[in-house]
Amino acid sequence: MSSGYVKRFLGVSFLAMLGLAVYMGVFTAVVSKPPVVYAEDETPSGSAETSAGAEEAAAPERESMLVWLYRSLGLPYVIIFLFITFNLVALFVMNILAVRRENIIPSMLLQVFEEHLNNKRYQEAYELVKADESFLGRVLAAGMAQLSGGYDAAIAAMQETGEEENMKLEHRLGYVALIGQISPMFGLLGTVNGMIIAFNKIAQSTTTPKPSELAQGISMALVTTLIGLIIAIPAIVYYQIVRNRMNRLVNEVGILSGELMKRFSPAGAAKKA
Repeated sequence: MSSGYVKRFLGVSFLAMLGLAVYMGVFTAVVSKPPVVYAEDETPSGSAETSAGAEEAAAPERESMLVWLYRSLGLPYVIIFLFITFNLVALFVMNILAVRRENIIPSMLLQVFEEHLNNKRYQEAYELVKADESFLGRVLAAGMAQLSGGYDAAIAAMQETGEEENMKLEHRLGYVALIGQISPMFGLLGTVNGMIIAFNKIAQSTTTPKPSELAQGISMALVTTLIGLIIAIPAIVYYQIVRNRMNRLVNEVGILSGELMKRFSPAGAAKKA
């Protein structure tokens, strides 16, 4: 993995973390019930004990969604899922940019390269594609660099370079598929962990435990599964969509480069003669 790729990945990951942090700060939905307010004529006018009972009937303190999620997940799972989410968002952005048509098959490069070939400016055409870092540019540069060894050698070099570039795209996109696979596993791990906590509470209690005492383990079991699926489903859908688009563009690169290099084949040379 090149240093440039690492820098871009870290930069996009930092922006994703910053954006998610801002979103989480704004998203403060209240999960507890609002306090009960009595009218003056409905308030009991009896003894001090009645007044104290009315105060105890007030609703519990407000709790934001973030606090509830934090308590349900626990610090280890919060760190794990946040880390996975930040990297997934960064990979989303980087792969979308990587499979743009202009990054793989630049229209300007294709137009200028064809003009050089039509005008028989082969050295200028080679220098043009050699300086280009796109998928198509590297494939054409590899082919033209081997033209001195014959047309077959040029085609072989283009195929080898195409496979290498395709492998780079596959590796980068493969991390998205990896996240889609491991996120439910972490959710399942949290499910088992939460159920163990709940059953351990039952086993250590001499009396029937209160539901509130079992809530922590059950919440962990359910919420970790939910978060794991929320992360995994978009990752799997994204992977399939981007992979299909990438394969389509890679096939187009093979067709275009093959058509352009046919001019240097024995049949193409015969036609020019």
